[in-house]
Amino acid sequence: MSAVVDLSSAGSSAFRPRAAEERAEVISNLAVNGEYRHLVVACSELAATAAPGQFYQLLCPAPSGEAPFLRRPMSLYGADPAVRRVEFLYKVTGAGTRGLATLLPGDGLQLLGPLGRGYALAPVWRNIVAVGRGAGLATLGPMAQAAKAVGIGVTAILSARRPDLVVSDDLFRARGATVLTVTDTEGNSGPAHVERILRGLIAEGRCDAFFTCGSSRLLRVQQGLAREFGLPGQVAMEQQMACGLGMCFCCVRDFNVAGEIVHKRVCWDGPVFDMLEALP
Repeated sequence: MSAVVDLSSAGSSAFRPRAAEERAEVISNLAVNGEYRHLVVACSELAATAAPGQFYQLLCPAPSGEAPFLRRPMSLYGADPAVRRVEFLYKVTGAGTRGLATLLPGDGLQLLGPLGRGYALAPVWRNIVAVGRGAGLATLGPMAQAAKAVGIGVTAILSARRPDLVVSDDLFRARGATVLTVTDTEGNSGPAHVERILRGLIAEGRCDAFFTCGSSRLLRVQQGLAREFGLPGQVAMEQQMACGLGMCFCCVRDFNVAGEIVHKRVCWDGPVFDMLEALP
C-alpha cells in the first residue's frame, strides 16, 4: 500500500512535491564488488518520479542480533517512473546497510521519497565535470543521464582506494560521459593530480560547471578553481539524518553565504547545495 505525503507544510512554507510512503518490492540486490551492492526495487510511479540528487528514507530490516532504530537516508542511483523502479548503490558499513544486504527478490522494503532538492542544469552549459569518490559516485550517476538528455557533455572523474572499488564507470560511459579513474593504489588520486586534470579540462573549454560528492579534499580543490575561473558548482552533502523531512534539525550544517555563516538542514535545504557555500 502506498500513502501520499504532502511536503508543502513540512519544515517551511516553501513548495515541495509530494513523496510516497510505501512498501516497495525488491527486484534484485547484488554485490558489484567487495564493498558495494546494487539494490533495485519496484514501487509506485510517484515514488519513482525522482530528480538526480534527491534521496529516500529506507526502513532497513534488522540483521540478526541488531536493531537499526532510524531509517537510512539513501541517495538515488536510478529511477524510472515508466517501469516504476528505483535503484540504490550502497556500501555495507553499519547495522542498517547490513540489514539491506539481507534482502532477497520478492522481499518488501518500506521507503519514503523522493526527498530533498537535487541537481540543477543550466541550458547554457555545454560541458560539465563530475568529480566523485566512493559512494558519492552513486549520487552523480543520474545527473549524467539528465545532462545527456539535454545535450550537455559530461567528464566524470571517479576516485576510489583501489581500481576494483571504482563504481559507476560503466553507468557513466553508457550515458555518454568521458570517464577518468584515479585511485590511491595507483598514486593518482591526490588533490594535486586531480587539480591538474581539472585545469586541463578548463583550458580545453570542457568545464562550464562542477558537480561533486564524496570527498572533502576534492571539494576544496574544485572550490579553489571555481573561484579562480568564475565557475559555478554544486555539491551533494552527506549527513546523518533522522526524519528526512526538515522537522527534527538533526542534519544541520554550517554554510558560508555571502560571508555570513548560516545553518541549513541537509535534508530540506539540500542535499544538493551551491558548491561555493559549502564548508568541507
